[in-house]
Amino acid sequence: MKAVIQRVTKASVTIDGTIVASIKKGMLILLGVEALDTEQDIHWLSKKIANLRIFDDLNGVMNCSLIEDESDAIVVSQFTLHASTKKGNRPSYIKAAKASIAIPLYENFISQLEQELGKKVQTGQFGASMALEIHNNGPVTIIIDSKNKI
Repeated sequence: MKAVIQRVTKASVTIDGTIVASIKKGMLILLGVEALDTEQDIHWLSKKIANLRIFDDLNGVMNCSLIEDESDAIVVSQFTLHASTKKGNRPSYIKAAKASIAIPLYENFISQLEQELGKKVQTGQFGASMALEIHNNGPVTIIIDSKNKI
């Protein structure tokens, strides 16, 4: 499982002209599910993200987590995070999980993150064409791959 985490001052997801998710301060999480991902990846990644200290404390130092900052989150599925560009100019998405595998893992990740945070997490819509408005704060962008735990 791969995640691109962006610390934002605000973010939203629009589908067919309708805003389906919107937050002010918090995290926008782009989530790519790989065919080999498991429940262990979900638990590890959701805990890592919830406790990732990328929000400023009172001294302006990135020392607070999403939990401590009491900020919000949006999770958006993005299979293109598993693109391979080794050959040619057309990316291959062979490592990305098919919908039948990816959707349950994506939904379980959202549920697990909600448990870690103790509140609802907003989402895009799996498989939809989405327009994202992202006001990256910092900018702070972190990439985490559950296959690189060690």
